[in-house]
Amino acid sequence: MTVATPKFGMGASVLRLEDQAFITGQGRYTDDIAPEGLLHGYVLRSPVAKASFKIGSLDDARAAPGVHLVLAGEDVAALGALKSGVMQRQPDGSRAPTRDIPILCRERVNHVGDAVAFIVAESRELAQDASELIEVDYDSEEAASATATALDPGTPLVWPELGSNRAFTYRFGDREKSDAAFAGADKVTRVEFHNNRLVCNYMEPRSAIAEWRADEDRFVLTTGSQGVHSMQTVLAAMFKIDKQKLRVVTPDVGGGFGTKGFVYREHALVIEAARLLDRPVKWASDRTEHFLTDAHGRDNVVAAEMAMDKDGRFLSLKVDMKANLGAYISQYGPFIPYVGATMSTGVYDIQALDVEIAGVYTNTTPVDAYRGAGRPEAALLLEKLVDACARDIGIGREEIRRRNFIKPEQFPYRTQTNRLYDVGEFDGHMTQALERSDWNGFEARLAAAKAEGKIRGIGMATYIEACAFAGSEPAHVELNGDGTVTLKIGTQTNGQGHATAYAQFIAEKLNIGIDRIKMLQGDTDDLPSGGGTGGSRSIPLGGVSASRAGEALAEKIRKIAADELEASAADIELEDGSARIVGTDRTMTFSDIAKAAKQPDDLKGFGEFVQEEATYPNGTHVCEVEIDPETGLTKIVRYTIVDDFGVTVNPILLAGQMHGGVVQGIGQALVEDTVYGEDGQLLTASFMDYAMPRADDVPFFSFETRNVPSTTNAMGIKGAGEAGTIGAGPAVLNAVTDALYREYGIGHIEMPATPARIWSAIQAAGRK
Repeated sequence: MTVATPKFGMGASVLRLEDQAFITGQGRYTDDIAPEGLLHGYVLRSPVAKASFKIGSLDDARAAPGVHLVLAGEDVAALGALKSGVMQRQPDGSRAPTRDIPILCRERVNHVGDAVAFIVAESRELAQDASELIEVDYDSEEAASATATALDPGTPLVWPELGSNRAFTYRFGDREKSDAAFAGADKVTRVEFHNNRLVCNYMEPRSAIAEWRADEDRFVLTTGSQGVHSMQTVLAAMFKIDKQKLRVVTPDVGGGFGTKGFVYREHALVIEAARLLDRPVKWASDRTEHFLTDAHGRDNVVAAEMAMDKDGRFLSLKVDMKANLGAYISQYGPFIPYVGATMSTGVYDIQALDVEIAGVYTNTTPVDAYRGAGRPEAALLLEKLVDACARDIGIGREEIRRRNFIKPEQFPYRTQTNRLYDVGEFDGHMTQALERSDWNGFEARLAAAKAEGKIRGIGMATYIEACAFAGSEPAHVELNGDGTVTLKIGTQTNGQGHATAYAQFIAEKLNIGIDRIKMLQGDTDDLPSGGGTGGSRSIPLGGVSASRAGEALAEKIRKIAADELEASAADIELEDGSARIVGTDRTMTFSDIAKAAKQPDDLKGFGEFVQEEATYPNGTHVCEVEIDPETGLTKIVRYTIVDDFGVTVNPILLAGQMHGGVVQGIGQALVEDTVYGEDGQLLTASFMDYAMPRADDVPFFSFETRNVPSTTNAMGIKGAGEAGTIGAGPAVLNAVTDALYREYGIGHIEMPATPARIWSAIQAAGRK
């Protein structure tokens, strides 16, 4: 008896193909790889935040047991620095100068963890031992560590030659129009808060291996990344070599969240060491190095005002933000607050806007993209402000949103920041979320909680984000001799399930099981270019291209089968890895078709979708919390999500993406906080001091979609990888604030809303 291979196309709930290897310990990460003759690198880092320094003799370190190489700043000066090319234009049309990341510092260090020397030895332990023989004389200076005071008179200057800690100024909107709206407003509501700094903390710390392969006349860099091609471009330019002289390979990756999307100084250091020693060199980070050196996220101090008429309709929004960039300009650092500001007005019809952003330098780790990359910051600001507006006007939080939503008949809708929303039914998903969360039944649950000595709050966030930005991600598929299919695509999975999702697109066109489709990513030898993974682009762009590539291959398969079976291609149907003349038992297997092909290109399909505008996922999150006023401990007791992702590719993968994103948002709202002392020391540099969300911090989620297909994307897909984080932060914070406001009149609490912070606020406020 022949059993048909299961087929799973678009919309099917398919378990991940990748999981078997991971759960059985067969995943292969960079640190699992050990080429013959491997040496190990260790970076000597600054223990102070700001200082001039001098290195004494390196002779003792170079003579230490097992040491092969010691590099200081002057040894790698010719490589230059890691530069950013995304500084946006200021109001006068200029682009501000950058302060680039040196491969190794030469005379000054600018944050704790700044790289001073690189030691290569037979083992990491020997390299670390040798680093202790290097005498570094630091002449410490006062540091600037706080975002809020970075521009204050008297704050130490990170870069004195600039005359200020201001890195750039961005401005959006029409100030004159906004001022006029505020002048005529019946009510103005204001909020101020700190969008707290976060450390990414993916499961797999960064690592990199560089080899010089003489037989290939090129370098090979193996490293966890979010896209090999951008790394190849940046590093080849740094080493002044043709891109073909540097192969970049990414094996399995244990999480990225934006922070593995950058080139770091250690990538350059292992390549340089491999060049000098003609042996493979590995550097592997420990968790403390991750805290000190991998780009951080968020860290904005913001004040915002909303002008309203007497009915609570929004007339104008003003935003004044300081965005902390750290000590240097990271690869995409200047773009993050910019792209976030383009989403300032969210789902609301606000006809006047005035946003000013000051990028600021501090003696801290550089700040760059972290899941959502600017859009969570925008949503948190706006949704916190909208709740405050509702309290000030005296109307329901759902009602003030309904009065101000962009209506379906207003689409396509161009915002005051020139974003073009194609479709949206915001009241629809909010109404559904309120019903699913039993918003109207909250008062009964509140009374029950009070009877037990607890307080309760319920909050929501109605968000929209921009993702899958304009561009493309070509896909290449090929029929193999054994009847399987190989996909090559330039995105990079970091655990999202690309192999499964892409296979669904292709399987639908070829009518085969997804287990017969193999995905190749993460090797510059496989494809000449690729956009990598970031901004929720992989499925909206790459998925459509994969579908088109699958269709192109299906047509070629039908044509070959038709020629061999002496039939019309229109009469050929594909099923279970065979081509058959419709209505007959005359078939050819895919493997036979592969053998019958006259040219290699006859077995290849190519697809590319070029998207002209971003897509705009949106939705409503409703969070309900219970707080113990005796301890300040918050427990999330309900969490409801109704999202619009346009089209669902795989419900199980989608739910996983949402759950993970929401947990990261909960982490920021309730527990995660990166704290620097006044001297620039990172006080939360380990899991002993930096809290991460745990299983008992997280509720069971109610998650549904209410999809309105995108008209921008060819398959209606909007993207979902970052949306959970964007909706969660403000929903959780608004729920906590609601609980505190109802009982104590507390209308604001900073994130993270830890038990200590909540308890202190309650003690300060007293019972109403």
